[in-house]
Amino acid sequence: MHFRAVLGILLAVTLFAQSPAPANQPQPPTIKTQVTEVIVPVTVTDEKGKFVTDLDKADFRIYDEGKEQQIRFFTRERSQPVVVGFLIDLSNASRLHWKNYQDAAIELVQNLIPGDNPKFSGYLIGYSNEAELLVNTNTDPEPMVQKLQKLKPSGGAALYDSIYMACTSRKLVAGEPIEPRRILVVIGDGHDNASKKTLDEALEIAQRNLVTIYGVSTVAFGFNNENDKNLIKLAEETGGRVEYPLQGVYSDVSGYLSTPSDEGNYALKVGTGGYASALANGMYKAIGNVAGEVTTQYILRYIPDSTDAKRQFRNIVVRVNLANVKVRARKGYYPFAP
Repeated sequence: MHFRAVLGILLAVTLFAQSPAPANQPQPPTIKTQVTEVIVPVTVTDEKGKFVTDLDKADFRIYDEGKEQQIRFFTRERSQPVVVGFLIDLSNASRLHWKNYQDAAIELVQNLIPGDNPKFSGYLIGYSNEAELLVNTNTDPEPMVQKLQKLKPSGGAALYDSIYMACTSRKLVAGEPIEPRRILVVIGDGHDNASKKTLDEALEIAQRNLVTIYGVSTVAFGFNNENDKNLIKLAEETGGRVEYPLQGVYSDVSGYLSTPSDEGNYALKVGTGGYASALANGMYKAIGNVAGEVTTQYILRYIPDSTDAKRQFRNIVVRVNLANVKVRARKGYYPFAP
């Protein structure tokens, strides 16, 4: 059986995932397939980070394992259908700025799932000591908003298990993976101390299921998090990126400490109006960047000249005939199911 595979933005459902079957019904057998058409959502930004939205098909080159491919389909249509998975870190590490991230998650849901357009749908997964599907896939943002308003962080972090769950245990939308595309937004700091799955397993299932992952980091200004690199890897390998709303809180303030922490910076004291305003501005920018990118992508399609059954993962490179721009796309795909 052949199918067309979508490559690009995140986010998080297996191509053959199904809602859990009742206990008295057998699970369907695994279906092995081969990719015949590759679809690559692409983001292009200028040197200032602004989206470049006026390029044409002739401006793009795409290479599969180093060999240039013929682009058979191109569009820059805005507001294309998407299904978005929101993964929320509910561990103790989120306590410091929980209210801000709670508000940011609600804002993201309302921006990406407007509720009045069936082209946009989403689902909500929370992860602490375990991952839990809190709201299954639907086009109404209110159930997700109501659930988010009641959540409180505690316990550990099972990030990788939550990605695996997103790729195996939610309801599909008709038309996936062509339309809608799949996106995953992780609101957390990238650390994991409770998953049964590994980072590599989480990344592979996201790549196999044609998901692009975005991150909204919960790491506060002046704090180091060695696990941040894990969130960056998940995003970059799938064509997404990580936003850091707290890292720029003091960027426009003179006189802050060279090694700052939230309580050690006397220019913006925690609990003051200036600090709250700067934090809110950082959140607003992060939300705008993620929502903007999701709705401001080019879509390229090509049929690979050949696929080698011995090569499990095929590398993709997308280039643009324009100086001083950054091109972001998925780094590759799996042509065959395991």
